[in-house]
Amino acid sequence: MPRSPCEPSGPPSSLGAKTVAVFPHEDRMSEHRVKADEAYRIGEEGHPIKAYLDIDEMLRVATHAGADAIYPGYGFLSENVELSRRCAESGVTFVGPPPEVLEQAGDKVAALKAARAAGVPVLDSSEPSKDAEALIEAADRIGFPIFVKAVAGGGGRGMRRVETREALPEALASAMREADTAFGDPTVFLEQAVLGPRHIEVQILADGEGNIVHLYERDCSVQRRHQKVVEIAPAPALDPAIREALCADAVTFARSIGYVNAGTVEFLLATEGERAGEHVFIEMNPRIQVEHTVTEEVTSIDLVAAQLRIAAGETLEQIGIRQEEISTRGFAVQTRITTEDPLNGFLPDTGRIVAYRSPGGAGVRLDGATGMAGNEITGHFDSMLVGSPAVARTSSRLSRVPPAHWRSSASAGSRTTSGSCARCSPTSRSVPGE
Repeated sequence: MPRSPCEPSGPPSSLGAKTVAVFPHEDRMSEHRVKADEAYRIGEEGHPIKAYLDIDEMLRVATHAGADAIYPGYGFLSENVELSRRCAESGVTFVGPPPEVLEQAGDKVAALKAARAAGVPVLDSSEPSKDAEALIEAADRIGFPIFVKAVAGGGGRGMRRVETREALPEALASAMREADTAFGDPTVFLEQAVLGPRHIEVQILADGEGNIVHLYERDCSVQRRHQKVVEIAPAPALDPAIREALCADAVTFARSIGYVNAGTVEFLLATEGERAGEHVFIEMNPRIQVEHTVTEEVTSIDLVAAQLRIAAGETLEQIGIRQEEISTRGFAVQTRITTEDPLNGFLPDTGRIVAYRSPGGAGVRLDGATGMAGNEITGHFDSMLVGSPAVARTSSRLSRVPPAHWRSSASAGSRTTSGSCARCSPTSRSVPGE
């Protein structure tokens, strides 16, 4: 999983705030450590994930440094209810939803129930369970194809698409094992599959006084193993009526649970079968996401700065964000480069980066924490090396952007997917990904 510093380094500095970073031994070369005003090593050598999950250690550093807030980013603790609750008890601001809202939005089954109660369309699903027999019985009622999904976490972990009843027992077993390893909870649920799905998500911002806006949508349909590879904003070739309905349902859902701060409401849009053109709610990510950058590029709104200002008690009006003034200009696409070997089934690769050249060109932005010479890629963390958004005025020009700027990049020391991404160019319509 991606790790995250106590606070981001860019937006706080622009707001006049100092930043504090935490890092385990294995992350001593990370960019967030270098850019922060102060940095503190945490945890024991050889256990970096445990270090980033240690709430006591996070609060100890925050207290020692005199930090006013903890910013979890999209890292290990970004959806952790206990961290949000402990921050509230300790008088440290958690940059994100309050614990009672995070508890509802971060639990996929609870979120589905809330969406159904709010009148937002959802798919047929089962109750969460660790009992394989009970889940198989529920699958017979729902019908196939079907998805097995972990209740906790995200990023495609603990998720399996199952076409037949015969394949379900093994899919349940492997999904539960993966969920238990990744999130410490093997509980899963079943959900009806959408035919020919486009994965569309809507970015929202909400302040502490109940004001909510949307910043339009992103298309995240190009995926591998249920993990996003390419994200585009706004979604190409999307019917305006569908866009309006998606954004309205996102705001409705966020308002129904009393959401605060930045979040993403995710939907699937069917392109085949009897339900073609219909969308359904699948989950909410109650945090900033890796792909938030493409929304920033087309709306010119700094989402991380907005998060910090909302957490400090400002309203959307005080920040200067009004729904009627939010619009998109042009298109933005982000491709995620990972340290995986395309010639070996995209298995994660490790090693020290001995040479690195960033992608570049007009309209190219770079977001990454490990893409630099000298950094060591280990098997401890998510394999994402760097994300690189790029902008274009039209969707036709957009299709030529990723190949051009990724061909300008190079790295040595660890295999990456930059070559694959150079060949993965979006067209005027997103193609559903596997």
